[in-house]
Amino acid sequence: MSEIANRIFEESLGRVVLVELKGGRTVRGKLYSFDQHMNLVLEDAEDITIPSEARKIGMVVVRGDNVVLVSPPPKRQ
Repeated sequence: MSEIANRIFEESLGRVVLVELKGGRTVRGKLYSFDQHMNLVLEDAEDITIPSEARKIGMVVVRGDNVVLVSPPPKRQ
């Protein structure tokens, strides 16, 4: 992981991120931790693939191989 990406992930710890996965799933949750392979641990996560049918999944580990996109929270002012 690049130094810039690492800094962005560090700033996102404890904040809600949006994660798009291979296969079309989308998960939203509070970023608890991450590693250099982009494995993510999200707490209070929910599957929002179909927004009207969002379902809570709690704490989840997302393997970095499956991550397509991570949208960090807006910058703090």
